[in-house]
Amino acid sequence: MNSAAEARFRVQAPNSKPRAITVVALDADGERVVRDISSGGWQNARFFTSLSPDGTLIGIAGTNITLTDEVEASDLVVLVAGPGGRADLAPRIGEACSAKRVMTTGFVVGAAGVSDTELSKTLAQLRPWSLMVVIANNDEYIADMMAALRA
Repeated sequence: MNSAAEARFRVQAPNSKPRAITVVALDADGERVVRDISSGGWQNARFFTSLSPDGTLIGIAGTNITLTDEVEASDLVVLVAGPGGRADLAPRIGEACSAKRVMTTGFVVGAAGVSDTELSKTLAQLRPWSLMVVIANNDEYIADMMAALRA
C-alpha cells in the first residue's frame, strides 16, 4: 500500500466467520510457543503439544483426541516448530489434512540468529505439508493471525 487512496481498499475488520483452528506443536520450541498463546482466551481454537504413536493428539487442557477427528472438525491446522529439523510429525499431520482438504499453515518460531542451515532443515519438513509457511519474527505473529481469523 503506497498511498492513502489505496489504504481505503484494505480490509479493516477481521473475517466475519470464526474459523475452527487447531494448533499443533511439532517440537520443543513449538510447544513453548503453543503453551504461551493457548492462554489467550480463544473461543474457536484448540492447542496440542504432540502426537502420540497411536495417532492421538495430546491437548494442553487435557483434551486428547484422535488426529483424524480433530482434522475433521478444523478449518485450519497450524503447525509450529523451531529451527533445526525436529518437525518430524509434519508429514503425518499434513497427510491427514490433505486427505480431508483442510488448510495448513506452518510457522517457524525462534528463527532469529540461527543459521540458514538450521532454518532450512525445518522448512524442508514443513513446506511439503503447508499451504503457507511463515518464519515468524516474534511469537505474537501467530496470535495476531488467529485473532484476524476470529479464533
